[in-house]
Amino acid sequence: MNTVPQDYLLPRGGANITALPKVSLHDHLDGGLRPQTIIELADGIGLALPEAEADALGDWFAEKSDSGSLVEYLKTFDVTTAVMQTREGLVRVARDFVEDLGSDGVIYGEVRWAPEQHVGAGLTLDQAVEAVQEGIDEGIDVVRSGGGRIRVGQLVSAMRHADRGLEIAELAVRHRNNGVVGFDIAGAEAGFPASNLRAAFDYLAQHFFPATVHAGEADGLDSIRGALFDGRALRLGHGVRIAEDITIDREDDESTYVELGRLSQWVKDREIALELSPSSNLQTGAIAQWGDELIDHPFDLLYQLGFRVTVNTDNRLMSDTSLSRELALLSETFDYDLSDLEVFQLNAAAAAFLPLEDREELADQIMAGFEQA
Repeated sequence: MNTVPQDYLLPRGGANITALPKVSLHDHLDGGLRPQTIIELADGIGLALPEAEADALGDWFAEKSDSGSLVEYLKTFDVTTAVMQTREGLVRVARDFVEDLGSDGVIYGEVRWAPEQHVGAGLTLDQAVEAVQEGIDEGIDVVRSGGGRIRVGQLVSAMRHADRGLEIAELAVRHRNNGVVGFDIAGAEAGFPASNLRAAFDYLAQHFFPATVHAGEADGLDSIRGALFDGRALRLGHGVRIAEDITIDREDDESTYVELGRLSQWVKDREIALELSPSSNLQTGAIAQWGDELIDHPFDLLYQLGFRVTVNTDNRLMSDTSLSRELALLSETFDYDLSDLEVFQLNAAAAAFLPLEDREELADQIMAGFEQA
């Protein structure tokens, strides 16, 4: 498993995808560790690992994650979160994380993680957030010292099965001037609707703080409705199952009619970004009703219909991937060219939890970078 993203070339035209300026919106901190970092941190705390060598450990994560079940997929995080319980561990992981984003050409990234899962060794929630921010700042310095450019914000997540939603929302708002740019809810989706955390979302709305919500991955349209109604979500974490609200009628080889339901029409018309993660969606079975190969993913359908699609990694370690690799896979599968990839990055820039002026500047950087490709 590579710790530094390799160069990926666009099938049509041969442009270097890795060198292109990119935006990453859905990327979990505890899903993006370097295998070697896990080994070193585990050694420091006496944690036994399933594999002792970095390559073998990376392969173990990829194999265990490819189960077709989100519940099984999430079990691999027991290992990563175990080495992220101390200030030193959080700083190291966050620094590596940002360096790896920079190596992959990401110029703006949002790192999501759940502080409540990282207080087992005595850290407070605030100390955990501060440690991650310290690592992010160090990583940014490393990228910039190497001639790169990157900006990174934290997305603080509350675990949807726990009863700490309001507490975590307050934590996020408390650190809005210390690197936290948004709020999320994560964890098992089915059976734990956004309405369970309504008090948290009310608090965020009162403080004009943006939220994205995992929805439409392991549960269907009702989960998406809840994310929009109860969560006031400005983006949908994955959201791939919005395609269940789209009817396709093929009368013959030449005539195909597509009809959007009210929910999908709303998501499209309001330009609510879909944080799609192709490889992860295959691993967790999120697209099982359409098939089990990338060609079966509704990504292209949603793109062609005008939804604000974005491309993401979800968990780089578990999927053994990078943002450049995801773009390369999509390009190969759906015959996308450079202009398509630019649209995906501009969609992500427009949906970023940044002030309007900063989003416009980010879009200008993307267009300039693609023009030079």
